[in-house]
Amino acid sequence: MIITIIADVYGKQNNGTAITAQRLIESLTDRGYEVRIVSPYACDKEGYYTVPKRNFYCFNNYISKNGVELAKPDKEVLTKAISGSDLVHIMMPFKLGRAALKIAKKLHVPCTAAFHCQPENFSSHIFLKDVKLVNDYLYNRFRRVLYKHVDHIHCPSEYIASELTAHKYKSALHVISNGVAPCYKKTDSVRPKEYEGKILILFTGRFAGEKRHDLLVKGVAASRYRDKIQIICAGKGPKQEKTMALAKKLKVSPPVIRFFPPEQLNEVINYCDLYVHPADVEIEAIAALEAITCGLVPVINNSPRSATRFFALDERSLFDGTPRSLAEKIDYWIEHPEEKAEASAKYIEYAKKFKLDNSIDMMEIMFKEAVADGRK
Repeated sequence: MIITIIADVYGKQNNGTAITAQRLIESLTDRGYEVRIVSPYACDKEGYYTVPKRNFYCFNNYISKNGVELAKPDKEVLTKAISGSDLVHIMMPFKLGRAALKIAKKLHVPCTAAFHCQPENFSSHIFLKDVKLVNDYLYNRFRRVLYKHVDHIHCPSEYIASELTAHKYKSALHVISNGVAPCYKKTDSVRPKEYEGKILILFTGRFAGEKRHDLLVKGVAASRYRDKIQIICAGKGPKQEKTMALAKKLKVSPPVIRFFPPEQLNEVINYCDLYVHPADVEIEAIAALEAITCGLVPVINNSPRSATRFFALDERSLFDGTPRSLAEKIDYWIEHPEEKAEASAKYIEYAKKFKLDNSIDMMEIMFKEAVADGRK
């Protein structure tokens, strides 16, 4: 089978969608599929089709800081990539994906699409994240321009599938986790000397408004152990400076901010003490799954717009979205190491069902169903 992946966000492994796309492509290739990739990522390798980047003029720098470089459609490139394919899989509902859909329809190639962009991921950048009317409009627009024209939609979580159902998406919804790569596992990791005597709290995520790094800092500031806590933030983005300024203002130790490649991130996860996920908007949060796969006990924002809350095994790993509640849960785990050790083992067992191989098995099933439907 020849599968063409349409990926606006690809190449730089600095956000969840790009990482998901790369893992999907590599896994399908390893299983013997011919995979073609259309993206703004410049690559001379066979199977890569490069389109131009969209120009957002004065906003280019801001968009780049978010780790996103959206693509400008090129009909000639898209036609070449799609011709002869058995299936087109569209990762995002933007111009590149919509152009690919039109060409695929013309060439009678079946299409599937993934729902990786939650409306709040966009509305947070224009300070309208909490305006329901705006987010409903975006759900409806995404449906009109792309998702109602495909028969199969990949939903990374039950939560986002329920949101699509509520917004009248009629296509078949396939709930499939993006999957945890095999490099993430429980290991004996040596803690660097500079962290000796510290309580290490990790959060992995882009420095964007909806990720709520500010809430993490405020929660640590309210902890009884604030003087011993060191925050480690794995990621980059436009909110870095504000996060550092807030930590300074609240007299919290400056967070360590770095982007870690997967193998190194696995080491970091294994020498940390807690994983905190403060984001209030999240389709899945593969970063949280990577942490609990390694046995790192999480404290997760119990936000109604976040799928991550469903990874918590009990109330001890949930906080109500306020700094005080977060501080209470952090302090609880610090003060109950035996319970934390027991919970760690349970999280490792729970996370086994999110293995990448399981996810790729289910993606294969969806792709084959779409091809069969196309032949009918």
